[in-house]
Amino acid sequence: MASETVDRPGLHRREFARLLTLGGAGVLAAARAEGWSDPPPLGQVPAEKDEKFWTAVRAQFLMPPALASLNAANLCPASRRVIDAMFASTRSVEQDPSSQNRQQTQQGREEARRRIAQALRVTPEEIVITRNTSEANNIVSSGLDLRPGDEVLIFSDNHPSNHAAWREKARRFGYTVTVVEQVNPHPGPDYYIGAFTKAITPKTKVLAFTHVTSSAGDLMPARELCRLARERGVLTLVDGAQSFGVLDVDLADMRADFYSGSAHKWPCGPKETGVLYVNARAHALVAPSVISLYAGAVGISKTLEAYGQRDEPAIVGFSEALAFQGEIGRKVIEERARELTAALIEGLRKIDGVKVWTHPARERSAAIVSFQPAALDVRKLHEALYRSDRIVCSTRPGADRGGLRFSPHFYNTHAEIDRALAAVAKHVRAGL
Repeated sequence: MASETVDRPGLHRREFARLLTLGGAGVLAAARAEGWSDPPPLGQVPAEKDEKFWTAVRAQFLMPPALASLNAANLCPASRRVIDAMFASTRSVEQDPSSQNRQQTQQGREEARRRIAQALRVTPEEIVITRNTSEANNIVSSGLDLRPGDEVLIFSDNHPSNHAAWREKARRFGYTVTVVEQVNPHPGPDYYIGAFTKAITPKTKVLAFTHVTSSAGDLMPARELCRLARERGVLTLVDGAQSFGVLDVDLADMRADFYSGSAHKWPCGPKETGVLYVNARAHALVAPSVISLYAGAVGISKTLEAYGQRDEPAIVGFSEALAFQGEIGRKVIEERARELTAALIEGLRKIDGVKVWTHPARERSAAIVSFQPAALDVRKLHEALYRSDRIVCSTRPGADRGGLRFSPHFYNTHAEIDRALAAVAKHVRAGL
């Protein structure tokens, strides 16, 4: 029989569904009874951020202490303040759905745009608020005027929305897609700069690549590749699903034409909110894929963001997530994620039989660790880590660097990293 439990042991799906009928206060009261207490306020962010500070950051999230979520590359939890902002905004709209009252959530959308632009070091006029990275990538691949005789150059380890989408549209519209293959282990940034240099031809119109791969966390030399493309008159689309919200991304320095990201991953924001950056020089090159009402207020959002009615309380939550990260510091968050990643790589390498796929060098990887857990059945280990050890991670199926993937973030602690390493070592020794 299927399990009836949710993430917190003891709270059953039927009971949780009943609590939802009680409203927000009823759910929170029952959650507190189950051990889910309100976090203490984070307070002023200190100059020196020790493990005590990061433990306080961890407490800003609703996950119970027993659950260690090392799966930021797939889905991050939202902090309590993000949830509260969404709840307050949603409640306001549901209590008073008038256009007059909803103006405040529309203003919240523009405040989110401002914070996204600030985080990426660009202007609000260059920001489109999308539902996720996939939608952002498809706005570009559907909106550019590409014809027979044109060529799009892509990286083989792209996400499907920045890979399969180009192939499907090439089939429909008659242009060519050329692929630069990945090399394992990561051969270094110079290799990829050389490989893309050789692959660009006079027919190349777009270079589309993933900033950080979801497979093994390979970090691509985005700034250099964008400069190469710019010098050749080629547009660039950088998929930032695995860099936005964890790396200190500076698009003014990278100078991509397009950059995409999701709020539900590393920014720790709501689901179905994301971003597409469109460099001002490329505004006239992208036609809207959807034409409706309620566009954004400034710049390219007036053209590409007319989706009809939006879930603007979720966008308000997105804004709050970025504000939270901004208070801690984006460079600080990147260094913390890299520190935890380095600890994982070092610890996994000490476990007999474990093969770590992710390159440890800073210029070749970011905050994702993929590894083969000796001869264990990956799916059984994935299930055992969650069921018996309360550790959340992802499987990596397939022949290319298959196994498990850990992706730690700033809400994780070294104690959680140690727990994960001990659990993997235990299962490798005992077998499954």
